[in-house]
Amino acid sequence: MSEITPTTFRPASEDSPAFRIALTVTVLAVLVLLLFAPLIAVFYEALRKGWVEAVTSLAEPEALAAIRLTLTVAAIAVPLNAIFGVAAAWFITKYDFRGKAFLITLIDLPFSVSPVAVGLCVVLTFGANTWIGASLVEAGYPIVFALPGIVLATMIVTFPFVARELIPVMIEQGRAEEEAALTLGASGWRTFLTVTLPNIRWALLYGVLLCNARAMGEFGAVAVVSGKIRGQTATMPITIEMLYNEYMSVAAFALAAVLAFLAFLTLGLKTFLEIRHADALAASRRH
Repeated sequence: MSEITPTTFRPASEDSPAFRIALTVTVLAVLVLLLFAPLIAVFYEALRKGWVEAVTSLAEPEALAAIRLTLTVAAIAVPLNAIFGVAAAWFITKYDFRGKAFLITLIDLPFSVSPVAVGLCVVLTFGANTWIGASLVEAGYPIVFALPGIVLATMIVTFPFVARELIPVMIEQGRAEEEAALTLGASGWRTFLTVTLPNIRWALLYGVLLCNARAMGEFGAVAVVSGKIRGQTATMPITIEMLYNEYMSVAAFALAAVLAFLAFLTLGLKTFLEIRHADALAASRRH
């Protein structure tokens, strides 16, 4: 057998150094223009008149109510979507049935439908002029222009994130380990907790973090179903828009900075977990 020398293998790229440098500079320029520059502008405008005014604007009841409502909606919608995502991924990957591709398409539907259209569908289904909505209003549980409607619209917009992270991972892992556990006498719930969940925990974490970031920043669907009632149904994105339209730029940008900080916090948590559990993450990807 002939000896394999380093010259046997072709380089990953045969582009010239000048082309690679130009491509790198272009990518960095686009990132600065589309991502970093707007973020810097947000924090600059928030602090343009000093820390005191920015903090004072955030202490206003309207801003505090918006922050509280946004965190409440995310705290309700994200766990529910995590449960749905796990159940949907389990059903799609562990069972064979007709219409599986159609079901996956339905899960992806919120990616292609405008959030405004989603909010309108919620209003047309649960509005006070429908028999479902009227019945709920009479019972004292309104959906539209209330917290349940905001949560429902947020869930519809964000529910694909967890499922789409889990489905490829569970397809790649197959069913052999679960079938072996069931053969050895483990119950379905025990099989899920001891076999399936450890194998999908990183994909589940990524899906939850993406879902959380999207839920906190949702505007279109929530704007339709919330009614934009100050201090009651106005989330952070909606309050930012209202403050900006009223030329209260410092208050608007300060609240936008808080929203951006929450997004950075989510990203930082993801990065920390990747660094802290790098070996386990690599093992799960090789599995």
